[in-house]
Parts: sequence; C-alpha cells; structure tokens
Amino acid sequence: MTDPRHARGRAAEEAVADWLAEHGWQVLATRYRVAAGEVDVVALDRGRTLVGVEVRLRRTARSGDPATSLDRRHLRRVGAALIAFARETAVPHRGLRLDLVAVGPGPGPGTWRLSRLPGVDGW
Repeated sequence: MTDPRHARGRAAEEAVADWLAEHGWQVLATRYRVAAGEVDVVALDRGRTLVGVEVRLRRTARSGDPATSLDRRHLRRVGAALIAFARETAVPHRGLRLDLVAVGPGPGPGTWRLSRLPGVDGW
C-alpha cells in the first residue's frame, strides 16, 4: 500500500510544475535524482536561469514555516543535483539558483496556495 503522504507530495510537485509553466517557465525535469541528491523540479525561468525548485507541502499552518525546514545539508544536496543536471544536459542557461515553493492549504476545499521564495541557497 502506498503512503498517502507520498501521493500528496507528488501531487504538490505536479501542481508546482504546472504553476511555473503557467507563469512562463520551461519545466525540464521533475524528481531529478543523482547519487549526490534530488531536486523536485528543474526549470528555466523567464530570464533563462536554471532553477532547482524544492517543494515543501504543509497541510496546516501548525506544521510551521516551510522555509525553516531547509537546512544547509539539504540545500547542498539539492544544489548538487541541480549542478549535475546542468552538466549532464548542457541546457543553455545564464546561471543557477535554488528556489523554494511552499504549498499550503488554499481558500477552498481541495485547493492549494503556492508561494515562491527565490534564492534560498544564497548563491
């Protein structure tokens, strides 16, 4: 039996990829994994920056701020995966960046609120 948290996580990642595409981003990969780490979504933003997007789902506000759940170790692993993607695919880009997209409960039943925090890596 599949853990429902995994299904919700995948659905949140798909929602984020769709949301980014609707805003003019080119989604290149989801759940990109290498030995060094994983990045939830890899996309080119409108300025041609290659962005690794970490998706953090919170079902309730009691779960805390998604941004505080990222530590340096995790960011290094996500960054390593993004660098590996850039090297392996040779997609033309103007730089690298890590963003966080927080996914939380929306205003209505079955809806989500998405908010993007750019540059969580400090690169």
